[in-house]
Amino acid sequence: MTDEQLVLGCVKGDPVAQKALYQQFSRKMMSVCMRYANNRDQAQDMLQDGFVKIFQKIDHYRGDGPLGGWISRTMVNTALDHIRRNKPYDHSLDLTEAEHLHQEDEQVLTSMSTDELMDLIQALPAGYRTVFNLFAIEGYAHKEIADRLGISENTSKSQFMKARAYLRKLLPKEAAASYGLEHEG
Repeated sequence: MTDEQLVLGCVKGDPVAQKALYQQFSRKMMSVCMRYANNRDQAQDMLQDGFVKIFQKIDHYRGDGPLGGWISRTMVNTALDHIRRNKPYDHSLDLTEAEHLHQEDEQVLTSMSTDELMDLIQALPAGYRTVFNLFAIEGYAHKEIADRLGISENTSKSQFMKARAYLRKLLPKEAAASYGLEHEG
């Protein structure tokens, strides 16, 4: 089925189209959910809730971009809803002045294998992981992250800096340097 056929079938509530859409996108969307979840069970919950939203709102898809992109945005928003309910930011500091953030993070991500990146991201505490995903992977600005999560922009910057520092500790010195996460000191 084409994307257009999938969407039309899902809008009509056709279970064959819904199953086909789920089969086509569920694996990739599970990867998205795993980036935000604390564990596989939580990711499964996010995935299930995300597909419920997708099927409920599929008539909002206008076709002006790839279907996979629309589905991915819906899944990220679902993951953020789960995170907001768990409030991982309650104990974060609100820095009034955040350290300058370097653009090297994009190079870090492109030089790592998917499995390496997923393992490192999973090791981050929930608040750090969420902001790191939104900033470094999804490409949101700190102001957008703050608005989406109901935190200050400085808290977003602080969480990102802490995530980078945490990643530095997880990597051996040589690997950290090759990924642009040099140990400072």
